[in-house]
Amino acid sequence: MDKKYKHLIFDLDRTLWDFETNARVALNEIYLEYNLIEKGISDFDEFELQYKTINEVCWADYRNGKLKKEVLRNLRFELTLKAFGIDDSKLVEKISDLYLYKSPRLTTVIDGTFDILNYLNQRYKLHILTNGFVEVQGIKMEKSGLKPFFDHVVASEYAGAKKPHPMAFEFTLDRINANAMDCLMIGDDPLTDIKGASDVGIDTVYFNPDGNKPSAYATYTIKHLMELKGIL
Repeated sequence: MDKKYKHLIFDLDRTLWDFETNARVALNEIYLEYNLIEKGISDFDEFELQYKTINEVCWADYRNGKLKKEVLRNLRFELTLKAFGIDDSKLVEKISDLYLYKSPRLTTVIDGTFDILNYLNQRYKLHILTNGFVEVQGIKMEKSGLKPFFDHVVASEYAGAKKPHPMAFEFTLDRINANAMDCLMIGDDPLTDIKGASDVGIDTVYFNPDGNKPSAYATYTIKHLMELKGIL
């Protein structure tokens, strides 16, 4: 058992909060509510895949400072609907607003989340560092029951740069009043979480449940959150 760490910094989406499951539920409700099948989108799975592909590109542009969040929130749905031949700005706005309302209020978390947080909460200071929209992430934390476990929830947009930029991590260290050597970053993204933290001297745990390509920057790698017990 390693006691050298004092602070554990978690990513939120896909590390603790089950982004994929919750997003699918929200998208399916929207698909049905706006009767998209009658608008020419005959298959929900195809709609979801198209959205996810476009959303990832938009988020990459957002992380790199090429896209403002006010643009991102609607653009991803505008491009998705246009891929199916639908050009309707009012529908885009309605879908975007409904998604941002529904999705963060869904409460599925990654398997083992509460068990490991109950274990770690007795031993370390726990924090969140997220690239997600601050107004949305707060709702996720509240509704899912994650909020009480964490001392600080840091949204990187307040840092002036998003993960993996060093400013996001340096801002977090300042906010939680900690040195890099006392911290451990736990996240699912090998670039934004793992390389980003490593670049500022923070040890890392790469949460890799799907067995993707290993990260050269990770101090540790796990496939299930309960494996943190073997590290901490």
